[in-house]
Amino acid sequence: MAPDGTAMPPWRAMLAHAVAGGVPRRCFYVAVVVGTILNLINQGDALFGAAPVSWLKLILTYVVPYAVCTYGAVSAKAHRPVSGGPH
Repeated sequence: MAPDGTAMPPWRAMLAHAVAGGVPRRCFYVAVVVGTILNLINQGDALFGAAPVSWLKLILTYVVPYAVCTYGAVSAKAHRPVSGGPH
């Protein structure tokens, strides 16, 4: 629900979930850990100087885990039953 009591469009509710409740911070930490591991696996030779670094791949290797983590958090929040009402 929006502050005025009307129903929020689904995309707006998803965006609200994505930026609230510590989701960005947690997903950032996940992206740093997973992205670093994946970069070491996929571009280890480039990162240690044996080959050229693909900067697009390096950046995307952090962006993708962030997006997946955010999607998971938003999906979980969107499908959680609202508590506090009559049972």
